[in-house]
Amino acid sequence: MSPGFRRALRRCGRFLPAVVGVVVAAAVVVGRFSRLDELGALQGGLLLALLASISVLGLRRVRRVADAQPSTWWEEAEFGALLLVAAYAVALPAGGVDSPLYPVIYLLMAFLVGFFPPRVGLGLTGFAAALDLAIFAAAGALGSRWLTLASHLFFLVVFAALYRLVGLAQRAEENASGTLAERARRRQVAERARQYRLGLHAGEDEPVDNEQWVTAAVKEVEEAVGNALEVAECALRTHTVAVFLLSADDRRLLLHDCRSLADDVIREPFEAHEGIAGAVLKRRMPMRLCGEIKGVTWYAGRKGVRSVLAVPLIDRRGAGLPGNEEGFVRGLLVADRLEPVPFGDDDERLLAATSREVLRAIETERVMGFIRRARDEKEQFYAAIEELNRCTKIDEVLETTLRLANGVTPLDLLAFTTRNEDEEGRVEHRVEKVAGLEKFAQLEGLVFPDNNGFVANAIRHEVVLPGRELKLLEKPLIFDASTVVRGLLSLKVVPIRAGNEPIGALVCGARRRRALDADALRMLKVIALQAGEAFLRARLFAQTERMATTDGLTGLLNHRTFQAKFDEEIARAARNGRKVSLILTDIDHFKSINDTYGHATGDAVLRGVAKILLRCARSTDVVARYGGEEFAIVLPETDMAGGKIIAERIREAVMKHEFQTELGPLKCTLSLGIATYPDVSELKHELFEKTDQCLYHCKRMGRNRSTTVEEMRRSEQEEHVA
Repeated sequence: MSPGFRRALRRCGRFLPAVVGVVVAAAVVVGRFSRLDELGALQGGLLLALLASISVLGLRRVRRVADAQPSTWWEEAEFGALLLVAAYAVALPAGGVDSPLYPVIYLLMAFLVGFFPPRVGLGLTGFAAALDLAIFAAAGALGSRWLTLASHLFFLVVFAALYRLVGLAQRAEENASGTLAERARRRQVAERARQYRLGLHAGEDEPVDNEQWVTAAVKEVEEAVGNALEVAECALRTHTVAVFLLSADDRRLLLHDCRSLADDVIREPFEAHEGIAGAVLKRRMPMRLCGEIKGVTWYAGRKGVRSVLAVPLIDRRGAGLPGNEEGFVRGLLVADRLEPVPFGDDDERLLAATSREVLRAIETERVMGFIRRARDEKEQFYAAIEELNRCTKIDEVLETTLRLANGVTPLDLLAFTTRNEDEEGRVEHRVEKVAGLEKFAQLEGLVFPDNNGFVANAIRHEVVLPGRELKLLEKPLIFDASTVVRGLLSLKVVPIRAGNEPIGALVCGARRRRALDADALRMLKVIALQAGEAFLRARLFAQTERMATTDGLTGLLNHRTFQAKFDEEIARAARNGRKVSLILTDIDHFKSINDTYGHATGDAVLRGVAKILLRCARSTDVVARYGGEEFAIVLPETDMAGGKIIAERIREAVMKHEFQTELGPLKCTLSLGIATYPDVSELKHELFEKTDQCLYHCKRMGRNRSTTVEEMRRSEQEEHVA
């Protein structure tokens, strides 16, 4: 058999089930399966072919599952359609459209919708509805039996939809159960971590930093404590041996782990300063009792305990320091017996050793936690240095600083403020960048004077403020008295310095308590330190760039930068088919101003005129000092008439301005020439020549005026005629 013939057979085999399904469906529609007594060899053969096709598709599906290969949507739809056709072929002979077996089709539809993906289930529902319509149409019953048809379609849709909804509800319930279980697990891990003082500072429903490590640490501690208790149980032959840890406020005891023959050891927190437990915690020494014992508080019901040995868990870290001469009491380890067999000295030494092992297990994980946090802080420190060192613009420094700070702990308010001092020594603060909740965005751009607020004081005294919790402050003044910030439960203002220069402050706030703990604050200080250096570098870079592109006296663009900007505007106008106007102007009789009032006054006049030019020009215009007392202005998307309007606005503003000098008030005027690209010329040098000619035409005509190229040409024509 040739390969081509085999491929043809495989192709036929692939489409044969679909062909069989179409043939059987057509037979069902035309009524070949409408009566049981009319079934013959043809119908039987078609059913056998249909069952064979379903079997082939089923085997193909099983093989795909075994090979871990997903079925295509076409294969799933084909398999479901064949099952529906088979259901119709079986149900209709029992009574046609009134067959009592019709509910089988509804049940099959519900199964298919629940088993297959949504789009396949929707397609199969439509296929079944189309079959029903075709069957009723072929039987001529669309008009007379429309109510029966409607009921069939209704039940098809209802069974399909209900099964899908039930499936969705079950999955939603499973997801909700999983979420609740996950929250319960997180609460348990968080509670255990707090008991062990592992440095976990998240809320019960909040994600924790490196949760995988915290879970592993809690598991390690629990396993070590459990092993120690098993040793104590076997060695001391106890009824119960248990570890109880103090709560954070040292007022209650909570069972951590126990090995007991009883089932009524208290699982809930109980008072720490009552009974035997309270005596041991107060005396900070082991206690042995035997006989009729009272004060056993670690059982829920009365227990006939006849012998007790209790040892305090004392954490020796920091022992010897003022206020902590003997260490911290963390809880106690108790062992009891129902028999009046007293515990001896060896038993006490063994239980004391067990208590040290319990504390050592907790301490080991705590040390590992400190090492991990130190490693993470170092990595964050170097990452912050690297990222901030790459910033060359002030905006980049601001954005990167706020993003790094938010990476330390999620915050609802982040603000980068700067401290600025004018020539007279007055200090003001400005909020340069804000991140966090949208309601705080309005703070960006806020300018406020030096005051007694947190921001000003943090910068002035180089300390982090506030020192107390925010809730203890009645009306916290963060920026200024007119700016009220509400909704924060945690706040820290970290000063930003670069060398010995105060740069500003990093304002960090959150709507949850304990968001800014000691670890987070330490990292924020590191980020603030690097941000200060990066901000200073970016500011120096901006100053250097400004010096290279601007005129030192007037602050306008210099000649070289102006030429580059003008080239850009000409190229843009050529691409877009727009116009660009050019104004050249100089100060009338400027030499006499220098000779009469001095060069210092001349410089002041140049600076004053430059300010007027900037004020009268638009934000899109390019204003530059062209040389000496000459200035140039490029007006994008402006024709000659528009250029004339702006030139007159400038001329009148300069004419009305009064400069104060030692010799009295001084006024000056401007002459302005105007030319437009491409009306005057498409060549840059010709445009400058024509504008310059207009400027000198103004000089000849008496100064203090503006002239366009058209006006100059008309004037020259009139002079020629005269």
